[in-house]
Amino acid sequence: MRATASTPEALELDDIQSGALHERPSPYVGRYLLLRIDDRAAGRELVRRLHPFVDSGRHAADPAQDAWITVAFSYRGLEALGVPRDSLDSFAPEFRQGMAARAAELGDVGQSSPEHWEKPLGTADVHVALSVISPDASRLETLAERARRAHEQLPGIEVVWRQDCYQLPTGRTSFGFKDGIGQPAVEGSGIPPTNSKERPIKAGEIILGYRDETGELAPMPTPELLGRNGTYIVFRKLHTRVAAYRQYLRAKAASREEEALLGAKMVGRWQSGTPLVLAPEHDDPELGADSKRNNEFLYGDDLRGFKCPAGAHARRANPRDALDGEGNVNVRLHRMIRRGTSYGPMLPEGVLEDDGEERGIIFVFAGAHLKRQFEFVKTQWLNDGIFIGAPAERDPLVGPSDGSSSFTIPTRPIRRRLQELPPFVVTRGGEYLFAPGLRALRWLGELTT
Repeated sequence: MRATASTPEALELDDIQSGALHERPSPYVGRYLLLRIDDRAAGRELVRRLHPFVDSGRHAADPAQDAWITVAFSYRGLEALGVPRDSLDSFAPEFRQGMAARAAELGDVGQSSPEHWEKPLGTADVHVALSVISPDASRLETLAERARRAHEQLPGIEVVWRQDCYQLPTGRTSFGFKDGIGQPAVEGSGIPPTNSKERPIKAGEIILGYRDETGELAPMPTPELLGRNGTYIVFRKLHTRVAAYRQYLRAKAASREEEALLGAKMVGRWQSGTPLVLAPEHDDPELGADSKRNNEFLYGDDLRGFKCPAGAHARRANPRDALDGEGNVNVRLHRMIRRGTSYGPMLPEGVLEDDGEERGIIFVFAGAHLKRQFEFVKTQWLNDGIFIGAPAERDPLVGPSDGSSSFTIPTRPIRRRLQELPPFVVTRGGEYLFAPGLRALRWLGELTT
C-alpha cells in the first residue's frame, strides 16, 4: 500500500543506527571519542571492525537495559576514507563546510569563537566520532573496550579527543534543570509520543530517504546506498557558567523562592521539569517527574506569555503552536532530535563562586536538514528575537551575549525586564557529522577507490 499523509511510511529500522531514534538511558554514563584517519586502508578496516558493534533502530526497545555505539563521520573523514568525489559533493553544503567555518553565522563569536575551541574540535583532524552510551560504568567499559580493540592495533588511526560524560546525581543539568523533555515523536519509529496534542513528525525530518513535512524527500547523498537511512549530526561541547548564572539570579531576586521563579521564567520550566504553562506560580515536582504529563501542553492559550515568557529558552527552541497563524512559519519544519549529556563535576548547591572546573553539556542533534533545523533554530529563534517581537533580545540561557542583552517577563500590571544578562554558556567546540545507515557503513568499509 502506498504511504499517504495518514499512513506512515515503514522505516527500515534494521538499517538505522539506534542512537538516531532512541533516548539515552537514565541513569547513564558515556564516552565520546574523536579519531583521525592517517591511512585510508586502516580507516576502512576500522569501519569494518566497528560495524558489528553498531545497533540498529529496531534494537534498544528498552534502552535502560542495554548500551550502544553510534558511529559518525565528518566531511574530512569521508574524504579520508576515499569516498568518491561525486558522492562527497552530494552532501549538504553546511556539512561540507563544517561548523567552524559557519561559526560567525551561528553566533559562536568572542569567547565561543573557533580560535578558542578545544583542539582538535573544528579542525581537519576530526574524521570519525564514536559515541558509547550505557546505563552503568561496567557495561560502558565492556563496550568501550570493543571499540578500543577496533582501532588500537591499526597504524594510521589516532584517537585525538575524548570526553567522558554521566548523569549528574541530581538527574539534571549543571544548571539544575531536568533535561531531555519534549522530543518529537517520529512516524514509524515505534516510539510513542509524549504529547498527544501534537501529531508525530514525518520520518524524513530525521532520517534521509523518507518524506518530510513538505511531502518531499530531503536532498540525499549519493549513491542511495550511502544516503538512505542516514542522518546528519550536530555535535557541540558547551561550557556552562553555573556560578555566573546563580550570581545573576541572586542579584535580581529578593528571596530564594523568587530566584527559583526567575530561573523558571528564563528556562520555561521549573527545575523539576514542570512546564510553566501547567504550573505558572509554583513548582510541582510530581508533575515534573511524570513523563506522561510533563510534555502534554501547548502555548496557544498563553500567547502573551504571562505563564511562560515568549523569550524563555524552551519556548524559543520549540514554540509549538505559539506561531500558528504567523505568516508562513511552520514549526514542524524546525523540529529536531536532541541528545544532551553532562560532563564535569557539579558545582555544589549554594556555591556562588566559580571553582575553575570544566562542566557543561555535550549537545547532540540528529536531523535530515542541517540548515532549516539546527541552524534555523540557533540563528532565528535562539540568537534573535524578531519572531517574538523583541529584536534585541536573545535566548536568556544559551544565546550569545556580551552582557548587554535583556529578557522580558510579562507580568501585570507592568512587565519586568531583566537587564545586562552575562553569557551563561560558552561554546568549547563542535562538528557537523553524518551517521550512515548500517548498509552504508558496510559500503564505506568495502570501498576500493
